[in-house]
Amino acid sequence: MKWDELRQENCPVARGLSVIGDRWTMMVLRDCFLGIRRFEEMQARLGITRHVLADRLRKLAAEGVLRRDQYQERPPRFEYRLTDKGKALYPVLVALIDWAERNVPAKGETAITLLSRETGEEICPVLTDAKTGQKITHRSVTARVNT
Repeated sequence: MKWDELRQENCPVARGLSVIGDRWTMMVLRDCFLGIRRFEEMQARLGITRHVLADRLRKLAAEGVLRRDQYQERPPRFEYRLTDKGKALYPVLVALIDWAERNVPAKGETAITLLSRETGEEICPVLTDAKTGQKITHRSVTARVNT
């Protein structure tokens, strides 16, 4: 299957990856959640080529994950802000951070620590079912393949 064909799949994993499934996209989104909004700042932080960054930003804007807001007319300059669709990816990013901290630890001090806005204390993310409050794991939930 070709990369651009993922969007047409019935599988939600394939469709989701068609939007956020490459390494630079999640790094761009991480920076957006950290308050980085301008192209030059993103490029400097990520060390990504202008072409690749422009491509990812264009794709995320086209998908409605980011919105382009012009902040300067001459030359035209834009900020990239998360839309509601983009903000809905925050739990995905938190889950990835938590998974990496437990399974791919940093050699030194970690670059990101997740803190409660209310208490300032470090959090321990857990995915739960909204109906039952039950923790979601590979043992508590199964996926049904609909044919």
